[in-house]
Amino acid sequence: METPNTVSVPKSSLMQIVPVMLCFFAMGFVDLVGTASNYVQHDLGLTDSQANLFPSLVFFWFLIFSVPTGMLMNRIGRKNTVLLSLAITALSLIIPCFGESFGVMLVAFSLLGIGNAVMQTSLNPLVSNLIAPDRLASTLTFGQFVKAIASFLAPIIAAWGAATYLPVFGLGWKILFVIYAVASILSVTLLYATPIDEERADRASGVGECLRLLGRPFILLCFLGIMCHVGIDVGTNTTAPKIIMERLALPLEDAVYATSLYFIFRTVGCFTGAFILRRVSPRAFLGLSVAMMLAAMCVLFTAQSLTLIYMGIALIGYGNSNVFSVVFSQALNSAPDEKNEVSGLMIMGLFGGTVFPLAMGFASEAFGQAGAVAVMTVGVLYLLLYTTKMKSSKI
Repeated sequence: METPNTVSVPKSSLMQIVPVMLCFFAMGFVDLVGTASNYVQHDLGLTDSQANLFPSLVFFWFLIFSVPTGMLMNRIGRKNTVLLSLAITALSLIIPCFGESFGVMLVAFSLLGIGNAVMQTSLNPLVSNLIAPDRLASTLTFGQFVKAIASFLAPIIAAWGAATYLPVFGLGWKILFVIYAVASILSVTLLYATPIDEERADRASGVGECLRLLGRPFILLCFLGIMCHVGIDVGTNTTAPKIIMERLALPLEDAVYATSLYFIFRTVGCFTGAFILRRVSPRAFLGLSVAMMLAAMCVLFTAQSLTLIYMGIALIGYGNSNVFSVVFSQALNSAPDEKNEVSGLMIMGLFGGTVFPLAMGFASEAFGQAGAVAVMTVGVLYLLLYTTKMKSSKI
């Protein structure tokens, strides 16, 4: 059987991997929604449920566009689909520079979600053209490490912009959008100039055929696992500062650094995970990661000191850092002849980023931020169940 995904790796893998990894950096721009929603909530005087509409809206588009993107890749190729996603992402980041009304931000976040849905669906399978199957999980984890760098820089850049006010530009914290828009344009340029020999397109398929893959028990388990992973990710991103503000009465400008802490530990987790997964079975490593998150939820339910809250956030950051790579690679490798369709389904699972923040917003208004933590705990318990269903050997 031919293995075209490994043919060109020896001579040109580095030249190909660098632009692809820059695309992973651009993929991380979606995580600015947690930081941005907190600033927009502050600027416009919104309630928790209103502010949580922004991250929910971003991830709503994963439900709509992921499966069609899987079919689009069959027509125009994975690289061209990634280029399209980067162009949409750049546009979404330019729009907020011209206003901050509720409507403008809804449009910007919608485009950000659409661009990221298309990017995540197409970029991960594109990597499989460059990497052998037994190294896919560790390579995707390294990509998540690069993605996490953009994620943890977002609150730092926004806080710097808010503190300096940037009077020349009149942008304040929104300088974040300008910087990331420039990075998106750079990603488009480099990837466009990079030759990549893609696998022959998957057979033509329709939405119904893609969705029927959910009838396979393990694919369904992976889909729900992705939903829980991203729900915990977006939930922590959005809720961590609110826990600190509620329990310690700190201002947003100080509390927002909790989001950076989360992404720093997620970044460290991705970096170390890329090496650990070469030596340890995905099941064992995922089990340890889920145990960390479960311990963190217990801490965040009752913690009243900044140190304990930071410990809980750090544990979630490290524990959740490799869940996506493990689950996604398990799904892809379980259906090697239907990678585009499976990728679309798995990225559709990022719709969990809509479900969890909405539920957390209503729970926090009813029970305080402990209610939001309870919603995330449901996701952690599911991932514990998923771990027991995985094969113990490497895939």
